[in-house]
Amino acid sequence: MCKDCGCSLTEHTHHHDNGENSNHNHHREMENIHANPQLNDKKTVDVIKKILDKNDQEALHNRVHFDEHNVLAINLMSSPGSGKTTLLEKMADLTPFKFAVIEGDLETSRDADRLKAKGINAYQIQTGSACHLDAFMVHKALHHVPLEPIDVCFVENVGNLVCPASYDVGTHINIVLVSVPEGNDKIAKYPVMFRAADLILITKTDLLPHFDYDLESEKKDARKIKPNVDIIEVNIKDEKSIQKVIDWIEFKRRMR
Repeated sequence: MCKDCGCSLTEHTHHHDNGENSNHNHHREMENIHANPQLNDKKTVDVIKKILDKNDQEALHNRVHFDEHNVLAINLMSSPGSGKTTLLEKMADLTPFKFAVIEGDLETSRDADRLKAKGINAYQIQTGSACHLDAFMVHKALHHVPLEPIDVCFVENVGNLVCPASYDVGTHINIVLVSVPEGNDKIAKYPVMFRAADLILITKTDLLPHFDYDLESEKKDARKIKPNVDIIEVNIKDEKSIQKVIDWIEFKRRMR
């Protein structure tokens, strides 16, 4: 949880119910926790609970906004370098639905620039030191992403297999990517992330001949954590595997 890294609280410019003062007070409380390690655990837990509760309220607000525009919102999560942005680039030419992307990174707009070069409407969030997006950041981004022309909005979260799983950003579906080069232990080591997944994509399967990676073992680990989770193997060089991801999303979109 973010009580250790200190990113639980970021400064938000969108306010509800005197949110400005509330967020400022939360920020001060979080700083006090880190400056005073003698504070007991209950104090820390109470502050974190307040932050998450406020985030959940904003996430609900975002979800209602997506629903009003009949847009399926998808949270893409993974460690850095698993292929989230590349997958979106490849999908751009194949999808029957129109989509936009809210991009999250600590610094730079490189991923959003890549997507814009493919003709995708993308808006970059630079989180600074925060290792995840939260509902307030996504709400602010939605002021820059028109929903009327699209069917799906992807939120490409900051590359991290821990914190993003704890923060509802207001999406409907969670897709988690894990790549072959990351090794055979990520799903077992980060169960909270994979328990939150509606779909797991095992990416870079074209590299299987070059890594000691047990694909079936990883699938078993995933289904121990979440028995009914859907799993798709993805080779970015193979359009058929990308099409499977698109078909899964299209099915979920039409089932809404």
